[in-house]
Amino acid sequence: MENFPIINLEKLNGSERADTMEMIKDACENWGFFELVNHGIPHEVMDTVEKMTKGHYKKCMEQRFKELVAGKGLEAVQAEVTDLDWESTFFLRHLPVSNISEVPDLDDQYREIMRDFAKRLEKLAEELLDLLCENLGLEKGYLKKVFYGSKGPNFGTKVSNYPPCPKPDLIKGLRAHTDAGGIILLFQDDKVSGLQLLKDGQWIDVPPMHHSIVVNLGDQLEVITNGKYKSVMHRVITQTDGTRMSLASFYNPGSDAVIFPAPTLVEKEAEESKAIYPKFVFDDYMKLYAGLKFQAKEPRFEAMIKAMETVKSDPVATA
Repeated sequence: MENFPIINLEKLNGSERADTMEMIKDACENWGFFELVNHGIPHEVMDTVEKMTKGHYKKCMEQRFKELVAGKGLEAVQAEVTDLDWESTFFLRHLPVSNISEVPDLDDQYREIMRDFAKRLEKLAEELLDLLCENLGLEKGYLKKVFYGSKGPNFGTKVSNYPPCPKPDLIKGLRAHTDAGGIILLFQDDKVSGLQLLKDGQWIDVPPMHHSIVVNLGDQLEVITNGKYKSVMHRVITQTDGTRMSLASFYNPGSDAVIFPAPTLVEKEAEESKAIYPKFVFDDYMKLYAGLKFQAKEPRFEAMIKAMETVKSDPVATA
């Protein structure tokens, strides 16, 4: 198995730019994941985020999780658990309107550092989208524009902790899925592993690296690229020792953004100059995804195609 792709973003500024762009292209086409180093977010910011996230879990969430586990009798399970995940989470919304000031139990310093971190991640996500545009032969800003909708993109962070699990063979930290949205930036624990992706029928570890940002592509980029880039199944496996920290930030289209294959990419298809993916409003896809997250993505795409065909064939719906 070839090595997991690790991209040094600093090399975009020198003589190795072309090689680095090719590495990004290969990672998007063949992995759906890559890991960034020298991405421009200061290490001291990441260290503070990690310290405060872990401190918040110990202070505010660890005991609640233990009580939840005890209440469900999870420590004594004898068969695989397929309907829940061994994770403790909360969500921060950054765009279009932040909810950081309303989330309970966060102290002021933690709120402030997360606001700062989110702004840096937003900038990095938009830089990455333009790099993808360059590799795809799309005009600069195309992806950001598609994502924008009428109120700008949706951007938020899922803050997760995966505590030690007594039955790692029976309970997943997070069951296998593809991400519904656009581009995902993950700041993960560099000491406790657990994230895996599915490649060529095998589960591969996404290596924990200090101060790195893991990037993966969501379903919307698969649609916009007409399948040139793919969203990839991934999961979190539990460990018997150590609590794994994970901050996954999702830069997604706006709720009313209309998602469809980029026309220039459809035209470039060798013989079949037609889109093989649906056209839909992002919020409609998210409503469908909510109940089908842990199932294959292909039926979701097919359902969106059928929904659009129904709308087209219904004179009342199109009136």
